[in-house]
Amino acid sequence: MGGDSSSVAELLMMGNVQIVVTDTAFAAIKDNGSIVTWGAWNRGGDSTAVATLLAEGVVQVCGNTGAFAARKSNGSVVTWGYTFSNGISSVIAPLLAKDGVSICATSVNAFAAIKANGSLVTWGSQFFGGDSSNVAPLLTEGIVQVCGTNGACAALLANGSVVTWGNDEEGGDSSKVATLLTEGVVQVYNNYYAFVALKADGSVAIWGCDACQKGDVQICGSGGAFVAIKSGGSVVTWGDDWGGDSSEVAAFLTEGVVHICGGEMAFAALQLIATLRTAPNI
Repeated sequence: MGGDSSSVAELLMMGNVQIVVTDTAFAAIKDNGSIVTWGAWNRGGDSTAVATLLAEGVVQVCGNTGAFAARKSNGSVVTWGYTFSNGISSVIAPLLAKDGVSICATSVNAFAAIKANGSLVTWGSQFFGGDSSNVAPLLTEGIVQVCGTNGACAALLANGSVVTWGNDEEGGDSSKVATLLTEGVVQVYNNYYAFVALKADGSVAIWGCDACQKGDVQICGSGGAFVAIKSGGSVVTWGDDWGGDSSEVAAFLTEGVVHICGGEMAFAALQLIATLRTAPNI
């Protein structure tokens, strides 16, 4: 599904700057700001209903399991695809008409848009984080990052606090680590079922599915740095340059990592291709 692009082949010959996918459809941003789609019609492959809105001015597009969202240069957001994945209520629609500065697929069936005033707008399935009404008063300003698991979302605020909503078991309920998320968080990472918050002091807070915290995200520490394996096998490092700076081998740490270990001032990562990569003691 989606592998046959013959119907739009001529439109894809040149000028493509980004390609995004749902589970069975594709969307390509052209250098003239237009969008070309193909694949399963009910998963975003058919964008004819919004074609006039996608003819120019698109600067960002993202996809979840069954729908796409595109942000235009005027700050408006256009969505199409599976209604369950991109459902927009009459209350939300006006909020997406202008002032959007960033959009993302927060879960498999939900989206979020950060507005110019720092507020957050969410839409999509209420069962997958599309409905943030329970925490809406906390999302009116200062949003700097938002990400999601399979069915829950987390927003990082400029004051270093984190707000969560969505499926409780997949990270929507962060009450067990609530005291750790009130300040000092500098980045939030996610896998399919759990979140990891990195704090300014180098410590981390983990919440979500207990089993998946141990399986899909592995965290290892050295004397002054940390490494985390994300669900796709990529590696994130932070802390002192002695192990925390993996920039020299970053290209090799984007996938396939299955194990990490740390010494006093360095890390080593084992990949599925049985190659050993090390972050040097600089």
